[in-house]
Amino acid sequence: MTTRRFDLAIIGGGINGCGIARDAAGRGLGVFLCEQGDLGSATSSASTKLIHGGLRYLEHYDFKLVRHALTERERLWAIAPHIIWPLRFVLPHRKGLRPAWMLRLGLFIYDHLGGRKMLPGTETLRLTTNPLGAPLHDVSSVGFEYSDCWVQDNRLVVLNARDARSKGADIRVRTRCTEARRENGEWLVTVQDTETGEQETIRARALVNAAGPWVDQVLSSTVKLKAPGSLRLVQGSHIVVDKLYDHDRCYIFQNPDGRIFFSIPYEEDFTLIGTTDQDFKGELSNVRASEKEIAYLCEAASSYFSKTIAPGDVVWSYSGVRALFDNGAENAQKTTRDYVLAVDKENGAAPLLSVFGGKITTFRCLAEDALERLAAIFPDWTRHAGWTATKPLPGGDFPVGGAGTLATHLRRDYPFLSEKEARRLVKHYGTDARIILGRAKSAADLGRDFGGSLTEAEVLFLMQREFTLCAADIVWRRTKSGLRMTAQEIEALDLWITELRKDMAKPLMKQAG
Repeated sequence: MTTRRFDLAIIGGGINGCGIARDAAGRGLGVFLCEQGDLGSATSSASTKLIHGGLRYLEHYDFKLVRHALTERERLWAIAPHIIWPLRFVLPHRKGLRPAWMLRLGLFIYDHLGGRKMLPGTETLRLTTNPLGAPLHDVSSVGFEYSDCWVQDNRLVVLNARDARSKGADIRVRTRCTEARRENGEWLVTVQDTETGEQETIRARALVNAAGPWVDQVLSSTVKLKAPGSLRLVQGSHIVVDKLYDHDRCYIFQNPDGRIFFSIPYEEDFTLIGTTDQDFKGELSNVRASEKEIAYLCEAASSYFSKTIAPGDVVWSYSGVRALFDNGAENAQKTTRDYVLAVDKENGAAPLLSVFGGKITTFRCLAEDALERLAAIFPDWTRHAGWTATKPLPGGDFPVGGAGTLATHLRRDYPFLSEKEARRLVKHYGTDARIILGRAKSAADLGRDFGGSLTEAEVLFLMQREFTLCAADIVWRRTKSGLRMTAQEIEALDLWITELRKDMAKPLMKQAG
């Protein structure tokens, strides 16, 4: 069998790997990407789900990172208005913590540092008389309201992968890179399907290590090179509880230990609270929110909200590990979130680019920077640079602020949809919602209802177009239907998917025989 050749091979299917794959494929490069699990199944689906500059990073004088991220907010919103939308954040002042003048100054800088055009600026609130203060207790009368954006984080990863594939990239999930070595001026990359055990070897002009928390392991075990720097693994955990308030604002709270945490309206019926920030020392294959972290978030939230929140109120929790470049900070909170790109091309050998750190907000800039670094070696890679800043992601080909209109038109054309169902479909799929609904005249035309408003038509779309292979891919990552499904319903969905995949494989088995 002839070994296939690519311009670029990428290890890791998180937001950075998929962002690089999309940018490279759009420049006309041959791209191969392998991900050992599901796309974005580790760090990239365990974020606080914010497209933001990072207000707290101003305290650490990380103005470059904040400006970089703030500039990206509206740019990303414009190319993905279905999965990214603006939110207003309420920052209550609390006596004995950061003084009000410091908060006001920080927000002034935040408003003017990143070229904000569409998002509204900061306002001062009187929380004792404003309805936004009603759910709270033990805060002073002064508060501030400012803008950032929200994102369906796993969907952002998958849409980048879909767009890369539509431009010719070969995207492999459940595929582990077992070896990568230089040979005759190229990378010889061996991958293995983790389900079937089948192996394949490809050749590439350059290799990108975007393995996130596993970036050091890939360097030492797979590529067998020494890491160019030190990696700091930082765990962040979140909890989800039933909705704590009825309005659509988020809260950003200060804790006496210097940490901040968010309370965010989530999936219409819930509230998301997080994140923790602590060094991680465990097994990367089993990252969970600990009882201590859950208790910490419950206690912190209870100190602000009139309603007491206990661990028993938590309906779901998730946790992720961020792979940050260790800048020698004294604790996890102060470790830089900026990315570092390290290129190994000793003696003119085929280059290896390793990605350390980064934020979901700056993934697109990271991808551009990565390809610019490689374009210094391969000048032909400079073509079409910058194209990702303006081209919409799949389903995002409608104007900013147009999601409500899109949902209204969806209900007009599919009157069996409830208002809530139409909103959910638009916020997940944008204009692609019509592909799922097709020629349906009734809910029955969408096939089996698996629970949580998840239909057979939607599941088939996710299997055929979005790389899903099991129920967890669908109910906890592509959608959050798992919040409204029982364990039995999720198990039944998993069995249905397994049987369908077996049926789909039968003709191939006969042909092979």
